[in-house]
Amino acid sequence: MIGKVMSGKSFGGCVRYVVNKPEAKILDAQGVRIDSADRINHDFNLQRKMNPGLGKAVGHIALSWSISDKDILNESVMTQVAKEYLEKMKILDTQYLIVQHQDRQHPHVHIIYNRVNNQGKTISDQFERQLNAKVCKEITLKHGYHLAEGKQHVNRHRLTGADQKKYQLFDAISKAVKQSSSWKALEEKLKWQGISVQYKCKSGTTEVQGVSFGKGKYSFKGSELDRSLSYGRIRQELAQNRSVLGIEQPSFHHPEPSSYRNNNDFSSEPFLEVSQTAYPGTDNSKTVSEETEHAVFSVAETAGKVAFSLLRGLSVSAGDHDNEQQKKKKKQKSYR
Repeated sequence: MIGKVMSGKSFGGCVRYVVNKPEAKILDAQGVRIDSADRINHDFNLQRKMNPGLGKAVGHIALSWSISDKDILNESVMTQVAKEYLEKMKILDTQYLIVQHQDRQHPHVHIIYNRVNNQGKTISDQFERQLNAKVCKEITLKHGYHLAEGKQHVNRHRLTGADQKKYQLFDAISKAVKQSSSWKALEEKLKWQGISVQYKCKSGTTEVQGVSFGKGKYSFKGSELDRSLSYGRIRQELAQNRSVLGIEQPSFHHPEPSSYRNNNDFSSEPFLEVSQTAYPGTDNSKTVSEETEHAVFSVAETAGKVAFSLLRGLSVSAGDHDNEQQKKKKKQKSYR
């Protein structure tokens, strides 16, 4: 079972859509008259006036089961499960309406509830998406409903907004990971698709602990898109790809400082912007090796010596020239 949670401003539009759908059937209601869509709308709005400052007072939830569960579901079972869902979601002491739709192959019901409860207080929608996912999984496991593995069975063409973007990112990133052998290669593949990569570091350090992906106005943790896209899982798969291809592990890779999600500021120490950074996919997660730093300083020292020698040579040449001019002048005076 899965749930889709929504909120809106108009009870009228939501009620008409849910109740007037062909073959729609009201299964249960609390606090509203159910003899017509107009009266349902009126009763919801009457209670809404107890909290006029709440703009989005309309709560709308679609609960869907797999077509594989069709034989074990009936009106009574779906009603009880819907009420169990509301209780676990802490949607209590308020008006609600439960309606069965039959316009799809899979069984599903719609729930409309008033976010202004019977005492005029607001029913919070904070973290409702995360709670919805948790509750749906609990109910699915409890009642033995079909649990689809992976994301292959989701009707993606019906997704909108953040849900649609999450699945688009999941598809693109999963494919890119399979074709990459390093974080740098993965970043390049995703960049061409307009997908940014950000690394989350442990507070006060450059030790990478997590990764996030963004496109447009949306940004999600890798583990939020799917467990297979967590930083640890991706790192493992990249290592496996290198092993299969016989590629040695890269010595280091440093993301751009702007891709960090901690508060480290490298601007005051330009050299550290290169040397003190994180290298996903390797054990060298703190700094460039001391040998590399020594090589950089050695080159700078050698260049300084060469420049000094050239300047010294020019100075000597200029001094010799002055001495020759003075000798010529003395000889001319002696002839006179």
